[in-house]
Amino acid sequence: MTKKEKNIIGRRLRHSYLSSVISITLVLVLVGMVALFAANAQKVSNFFKENMVVSVILRQTATEQEAEHFVKELSSKQFVREADYVSKEDGKREMEELLGADFLNVFESNPIPISIDLKLDGSIVTKDSLNAVKQQLLSNKIVEEVVYQESLVEALNSNLKRIGAVLLCVILLLMFISFVLINNTVRLNVYSKRFTIHTMRLVGAKRSFIRKPFIKQAFIQGLISGLLASGLLAAGLYWLSVETKLFEVLFDIQIIAAVLAAVVVLGILICMISAMFVVNKLVYLSTDDLYY
Repeated sequence: MTKKEKNIIGRRLRHSYLSSVISITLVLVLVGMVALFAANAQKVSNFFKENMVVSVILRQTATEQEAEHFVKELSSKQFVREADYVSKEDGKREMEELLGADFLNVFESNPIPISIDLKLDGSIVTKDSLNAVKQQLLSNKIVEEVVYQESLVEALNSNLKRIGAVLLCVILLLMFISFVLINNTVRLNVYSKRFTIHTMRLVGAKRSFIRKPFIKQAFIQGLISGLLASGLLAAGLYWLSVETKLFEVLFDIQIIAAVLAAVVVLGILICMISAMFVVNKLVYLSTDDLYY
């Protein structure tokens, strides 16, 4: 074999290896993206739940001192994340923004009562828990009414459950697709060396000996692909953290690190398992089957 032919073969092998790494990397990036959203689904769910406002409307006879004391009492409760005091003047300004400045002209005095806006812990934002909280609040003599969007709570919980189920199905589907694609990519690389495997078998090499270099190559291929995929995902998340303030609210750094590490491990495992299966199959090929 001339030097020119060796260079051509070497270039082809490098191109084949590079295309394999790129293909595996893209598949792992796709799997990693869905896994990130699925893994942080609980935090996303809590974000929406904890930003839902429960309005506690006080009686007209309630004084500011009573209201402020009640706010402090609510703030100390474990299920309350935030309790904001809304005075009559604040309520008046809000209504003027909604209905216009003239809406109070028909009243002799300001009819807007003192109210308290509550933001609750996400774990209790369910229909039953909110009903229990509502009854507890109404037991206070200065509370006139507790208002929140019950339909929103039910829709939020049901939709989040559906989204979680859909994400789980998508992850399982992508895992299957990624295994098939990566397996085919590795199989083509190994199959191109079937004659070398056959020659090694003819000279008495054991299956473990034949398999070892291919497993090692698959490990390196999976490691490189996994690191590239994790790097691309990390770069995307960094860009997201710079562009939006919601990054820290919606994503957990520890979960992100775990998912990125899992992407690397997944790339290595799939490549090694695929290489092992393909080599085991090629070891038992007959001479005639090598050409088909």
